[in-house]
Amino acid sequence: MAIRLKRVYEERSPEDGERFLVERLWPRGMSRQSLALSAWLKDLAPTTELRRWYGHDPGKWEEFRHRYCLQLDRSPEALQSLLQACAHGTVTLLYSARDTERNSAVVLRDFLERQLGSDHT
Repeated sequence: MAIRLKRVYEERSPEDGERFLVERLWPRGMSRQSLALSAWLKDLAPTTELRRWYGHDPGKWEEFRHRYCLQLDRSPEALQSLLQACAHGTVTLLYSARDTERNSAVVLRDFLERQLGSDHT
């Protein structure tokens, strides 16, 4: 099992495995065919309110992580298909943010890894 992260604007590769868009908004300039998605999981993306509050402000990063994890905790049914895909092979979470270190896909990946780790203990 591996969970990879990739910007939507990066080339697709065979190592990606199943590809999931984890953004609430469709990325500009991208066609559905070019992304080659298994699914668009917009219900797992941060709420519009949380996304706007954060605004990619590095000073809000830790609080954003905390709030987004609380949101994910309240959405176990929305996580099921993604957790199952992770258990069966490589998954790539696609995001559109410019910041590769502080974005919602990073939080989601860490959350999923904790979930999968606790399921196997």
